[in-house]
Amino acid sequence: MPIMRVKEIRDMNPADRTKKLGELRTELLRLNTMIKAGGMVENPARIKHLRRTIARILTIESEKKRMQKQEKAKAEAEPKKKVKKAGKAKKGEKAEK
Repeated sequence: MPIMRVKEIRDMNPADRTKKLGELRTELLRLNTMIKAGGMVENPARIKHLRRTIARILTIESEKKRMQKQEKAKAEAEPKKKVKKAGKAKKGEKAEK
């Protein structure tokens, strides 16, 4: 069972996501240190869940940033509509004066 579901992560504000990410990384570091020291971990599957939850948070954060970037680019592009300029007449057409 995942530590946090995607819906829960999406509902969090960016500050809470950053805080939770720090907590999860600290816990993962602690568990990895215990293993390296030769100790036993109470729940070895917890490491897998932590890694996946951290990846979920990072993925959602990058999605949010990408969406903001696209919205900003779209907002800037809308006012710059091209205006058709009167140009040279094509072959067979007479230019209006």
